[in-house]
Amino acid sequence: MANVAVEFLVENLMQLLRDNAELILGVKEEAESLLSDLNDFNAFLKQADKCRNENDVLKELVKKIRTVVNSAEDAIDKFVIEAKLHKDKGVSRFVDFPYYYKRVRDVASEIKGIRTKVKEIRQNNSYGLQALQDGDQSARGVEERKPPVVEEDDVVGFDGEADKVIDRLLGGSNCLEVVPVVGMPGLGKTTLANKIFKHPKIGYEFFTRIWVYVSQSYRRRELFLNIISKFTRNTKQYHGLCEEDLADVIQEFLRKGGKYLIVLDDVWSDEAWERIKIAFPNSNKCNRVLLTTRDSKVAKQCTPIPHDLKFLTEDESRILLEKKVFHRDRCPPELELSGQSIAKKCNGLPLAIVVIAGALIGKGKTSREWKQVDESVGEHLINRHQPENCNKLVQMSYDRLPYDLKACFLYCGAFPCGFQIPAWKLIRLWIAEGFIQYKGHLSLECKGEDNLNDLVNRNLVMVMERTSDGQIKTCRVHDMLHEFCRQEAMKEENLFQEIKLGSEQYYPGKRELSTYRRLCIHSSVLDFISTKPSAEHVRSFLSFSSKKVEMPSAEIPTIPKGFPLLRVLDVESINFSRFSREFYQLYHLRYVAFSSDSIKMLPKLMGELWNIQTLIINTQQRTLDIQANIWNMARLRHLHTNSSAKLPAPVAPKSSKVTLVNQSLQTLSTIAPESCTEEVFARTPNLKKLGIRGKIAVLLEPNKSASLKNVKKLEYLENLKLINDTSNQTGKELRLPPAYIFPTKLRKLTLLDTWLKWEDMSILGQLEHLEVLKVKENGFTGVCWESVGGFCSLLVLWIERTNLATWKASADDFPRLKHLVLNSCDKLKEIPIGLADIRSFQVIDLQNSTKAAAISARKIQAKKDEQTQGGTKNIGFKLSIFPPGL
Repeated sequence: MANVAVEFLVENLMQLLRDNAELILGVKEEAESLLSDLNDFNAFLKQADKCRNENDVLKELVKKIRTVVNSAEDAIDKFVIEAKLHKDKGVSRFVDFPYYYKRVRDVASEIKGIRTKVKEIRQNNSYGLQALQDGDQSARGVEERKPPVVEEDDVVGFDGEADKVIDRLLGGSNCLEVVPVVGMPGLGKTTLANKIFKHPKIGYEFFTRIWVYVSQSYRRRELFLNIISKFTRNTKQYHGLCEEDLADVIQEFLRKGGKYLIVLDDVWSDEAWERIKIAFPNSNKCNRVLLTTRDSKVAKQCTPIPHDLKFLTEDESRILLEKKVFHRDRCPPELELSGQSIAKKCNGLPLAIVVIAGALIGKGKTSREWKQVDESVGEHLINRHQPENCNKLVQMSYDRLPYDLKACFLYCGAFPCGFQIPAWKLIRLWIAEGFIQYKGHLSLECKGEDNLNDLVNRNLVMVMERTSDGQIKTCRVHDMLHEFCRQEAMKEENLFQEIKLGSEQYYPGKRELSTYRRLCIHSSVLDFISTKPSAEHVRSFLSFSSKKVEMPSAEIPTIPKGFPLLRVLDVESINFSRFSREFYQLYHLRYVAFSSDSIKMLPKLMGELWNIQTLIINTQQRTLDIQANIWNMARLRHLHTNSSAKLPAPVAPKSSKVTLVNQSLQTLSTIAPESCTEEVFARTPNLKKLGIRGKIAVLLEPNKSASLKNVKKLEYLENLKLINDTSNQTGKELRLPPAYIFPTKLRKLTLLDTWLKWEDMSILGQLEHLEVLKVKENGFTGVCWESVGGFCSLLVLWIERTNLATWKASADDFPRLKHLVLNSCDKLKEIPIGLADIRSFQVIDLQNSTKAAAISARKIQAKKDEQTQGGTKNIGFKLSIFPPGL
């Protein structure tokens, strides 16, 4: 079994010593000696990872190292806080000096004792350590960023299956009908349901579509509240209702709307279906429920004839394997026999095929290596009646992962099963946890993106949504892989521990709780907090619930009091009414995410948390006054809020040694226009993403101190979003400044509700690196747009909600365009036919437009098809029209 956690502990400890050199002066000599001692373990830990699976002695040795590293980390973490509190006392600290001096000696003695244990481990295991260090071949060469692999839309063997289920959903009687899809784990039930859920025919026929993940451990109350949240953001008023009343609320919402489709994914028992179905009214509108289950009894409880999902044929299995390993490339002839043998042994189970494909991606492409995998699959031959054998295949693929990917993969199990994980959140959590130990030329965020793409390419993580330019937006892991992550992380690696409450669930005692480093609790979080948990060893507290819960005022200090050494606190599912005094003493915090309906101000004390890298604040307030001195938070990389944040004015430092330039800050989203001053942007020179929300007219006035011209200073800015929060413009219309005002490296621009004139598009056309342009909610207004060239790099053009009627353009105006989205352009007469001559043009996505626009889109598609038949090299063209009857 792979050792994932220990090396990261060593690396984090080294980082802790480096980052807090000033505060640990009293124990500096002992701490540096300890760092040197621990550094010797690094090569051993990497090599032990490769063979510890079969060696009980090595397993025990790794546990000893983990224990001693944890002890060192705890001792120094606690001392850093004490030193900080002592320093903050100012003059009065001299009164406290005798106690503090004694504490320094105690900590130095404690570290010395830890060093003694380190030496004992080295002496007692010197032969094994040396042998492993001599054989360490884990060093990597210079890394290059690989482009992400974008999956094909068609899933092998599922087209016919999808058509059959769609026909059943669209046919039948006017009464509410249930269409169950039944099959063993890993057969592709969720994949099929997702394909159907997104199908244009389904989107056209069903006014309301709701996806609900049920699972074995479902909670009916949370499930009902989750459904209600699809209709209204404000679910607070329903929290006090009983489950039957919540079902009535859902029925009322569904009756008011048109025809509905509910997808219930992964239903385990007929009892679950019986308890859930009371929320779905029979309104004689041909409403449907699509249900996936692994239990045929559940399926037959719903209908006498469920849809039994078939296994893949040997040919389909081979095609899927080759597609997942080679994507658009052909399988080399010398690998075909091994590939056929591997595919055949998977017995038509898609999950087994894609997991093994991931293991093959991690190998070379020689016939010898493929034969080795073929033999391994033979050892774990897939039995259709024992799908749990797939765990052995997951283990095989996991064991072949590069060292730094193992912790990243297992960490996905910290999210609830079925949870759609935002990619940016996952990557920033990896960074905060110390899993991205990278010292190359890329940023930590870029390295994290590469790691996620690697896991996707190895078929261990599924992409659920992509951004318009092809980047991963949300992802998840398959249920069986999720269970593997949980078991491996909790039992073998102590990477995290999931806390569950209830009669059949697990809740640790205080002694056991003190041994954990990371806690995840996704349901009954308030019940857990009410027990006043306490464990100073805990470094992460994660709660990803489907519903928001209100934190009682008296319990707000519980988390910081109980877990004083926290580094990661992600509690967006908990609504806080205020901050507690204890919160501002969590000096080791690197990542904070929380929600509040009432907080309007971020206090100055927040600036004391100098280790914070990512700060996420979700609030119901329109504005947020940030009084914390973020310019002194030297490690702050990302500041996110959904409101319009007013930043503190930078003040000249008193000492020449102090700088207010934040070299780390990459994201400010979203801030108020009034904060876009020259002084602010001069102190954020490395900003990559900027969101501005408020009265955008303020930015477009050239002689104001807060002006768009100040954004020009941001040489590395790639992503800019302008959100106009005011109502329809009156009086003087908004006009864009000249193109030279925009940052030179700008790649992505979003304009929302800015009511600009179409002639100003020529300004944006001059931005030579602009790749994605999104114009939403009347970002531009007027009935006519005549393109005049430019847009030399534009790949994606997205226009949503506009009164545009006439658009004149040619291929010369958008020479590299790949993807065009036109949403709710309900006056548009025609899409310019000249766009068909753009060789790179691949996708038109037309939604809620006019019949005439749909006709012109089909003409473009026909012309692209002609070009392909005529020998012009074109990548397949895709046209999506909604509703499909246009």
